[in-house]
Amino acid sequence: MNVEELRELCLNKKGVTEAFPFDENTLVFKVMGKMFALVPLERLPTQCNLKCDPERAVELREEYDGVIMPGYHMSKTHWNTLYLEELPPRLIKDLVDHSYELVVSGLTKKLQQELNNLG
Repeated sequence: MNVEELRELCLNKKGVTEAFPFDENTLVFKVMGKMFALVPLERLPTQCNLKCDPERAVELREEYDGVIMPGYHMSKTHWNTLYLEELPPRLIKDLVDHSYELVVSGLTKKLQQELNNLG
């Protein structure tokens, strides 16, 4: 999966915005103002940081050793860094969905209701 495919996948989710809040090279996807995916555009091979349930994060790191690692410059417990070109697109989609759902589940009831009310 390349950056454009990942971008399209993220932007097709309800309530998602993209921005460069840290610098001009790190694309950040947020749902209702909360980050769920970060993509360093200048780093090769293509990478993405995604939020992950801590137990699942450890399992993924063991199964995909060297391809899924603790989140670069993120909480090593709650974030993974993925090398996109070395993983099956279906797995990447599942992990993007998982990250998005984790963030949505942590939103306040008010923000969850606002998200539900979006077209």
